[in-house]
Amino acid sequence: MDLIERNKELMKKFETMINTANEQLAEELIAETASFYTPASPEPLYGGKGYLSVVHWMRKGFSDVQWHIKEIVADEDKVAVRWDLTGTHDGEFMGIQPTGNKISVCVMNFYYFNDKSKIVNDIAAEGMIGIMRGIGAI
Repeated sequence: MDLIERNKELMKKFETMINTANEQLAEELIAETASFYTPASPEPLYGGKGYLSVVHWMRKGFSDVQWHIKEIVADEDKVAVRWDLTGTHDGEFMGIQPTGNKISVCVMNFYYFNDKSKIVNDIAAEGMIGIMRGIGAI
């Protein structure tokens, strides 16, 4: 399997990891030193556990949150993924009380891999505006 196909397969495992909050997959797929910046924390989060903390943060506001890969474009050391993020706003989210609104938001992320096939960086296009619009905050 070439690197491009390998990276696509890794992202399918990543989809399973975020939808199940599987710690073992997170450790397998994400480098310990990978840092992530998110509205969930003023400080960077590191490694698989850091990434999963974002998943848990989202689940506090959307207990049924799911990410579905809609499109993958891969290179030898990076992958772009267009996600469909879905969920029901059934918990407090960023200070906004539950509305019961269902959301479906297009999110775009770029993932970068090291030579050990682990994610070392994730750069997200701003999807928060879609989430806030979906729950009626704006």
